[in-house]
Amino acid sequence: MSTQTFAQLSNGFVYGAMAVLCLAMFAFAAELAFGTRSRVARTNEAASTQARQPVRVGTAGATDSASVASADAPDQGGPGGVDALAGVDDARQRRADRMGGVAAALTVLATGLLLLGVVFRGLAARRAPWGNMYEFSTTSALVVLVVFIAVARRRPALRYLGVFVIVPVLLTLGLALTVLYVPAGPLLPALKSYWLVIHVAAAIISGGVFTVGGVVTALYLVQERWERRGVTNSLSRRLPTAEQLDQSAYRLFAFVFPLWTFAIVAGAIWAENAWGTYWSWDPKETWALVTWVVFAGYLHARATAGWKGRKAAIVALLGLSCFIFNYFGVNIFFTGLHAYGGLPNK
Repeated sequence: MSTQTFAQLSNGFVYGAMAVLCLAMFAFAAELAFGTRSRVARTNEAASTQARQPVRVGTAGATDSASVASADAPDQGGPGGVDALAGVDDARQRRADRMGGVAAALTVLATGLLLLGVVFRGLAARRAPWGNMYEFSTTSALVVLVVFIAVARRRPALRYLGVFVIVPVLLTLGLALTVLYVPAGPLLPALKSYWLVIHVAAAIISGGVFTVGGVVTALYLVQERWERRGVTNSLSRRLPTAEQLDQSAYRLFAFVFPLWTFAIVAGAIWAENAWGTYWSWDPKETWALVTWVVFAGYLHARATAGWKGRKAAIVALLGLSCFIFNYFGVNIFFTGLHAYGGLPNK
């Protein structure tokens, strides 16, 4: 196949991934709309119900069970009683679970299509497919989806974050295809190094985890506010508790911080090989360091000062904002040694 054919296939797979992600987003939204309670809440309810079950011991146990059932019968009433309402809720929950399963399957399919798009872009360019902002964006979107799938498989309660993760992924891919797109081509001389794979890959993975952690943190702030005010709605019932969201965000940021540290160190080594200096206070280098300092402060505060909750969440979102500005803002508003990663018309 020719380079142009590979590039066309890559674009087609990216567009296909976006179409499937749109379907997945609507399916996740339907799961949130029709669901009545979160997976964690249902697990707790099942455990509580099992703990309340009477234990039969011989004939006396059977008599006791019958007495309990007889005593409960009036409360569970007829078709319009508690059983009927519970049946309606269970039916709605089953529909929501089916929609969630469809959404998860569509997300996996979209991730596979986007992976093919990234691979064929690399084949078209005959190099690692992250030499400019378009390629960085598509690969970052891929990593965000992979991180979300991995987190949701490990903690199924966080599957309901899907709609909140897919929205920024779609925005990133849309921006990449409409504003940041450049034809596949060879690298500039400064980028022709094996450090491109090491440094940029570490930065891309870090960006994916930062994004998922930021989504969890934002939802924590919303859930914490609702819990503090005693507000209950369909979304609050579907989400994990504020404390669980806070812990999940912390684990994600604690996991990615060493990788982001490595990305900065690898970039400094690459800079010395390419430009003869480890650090030149280039705008992108500076904002990468600012991002590192903010997240270091976040982790240090939680480990030593016991900062949890809203204060820590605000610091984490500040760190994510620095990361996003380093990617978009620096390339748009500043010039420097990293200008090769800027917009197509720069």
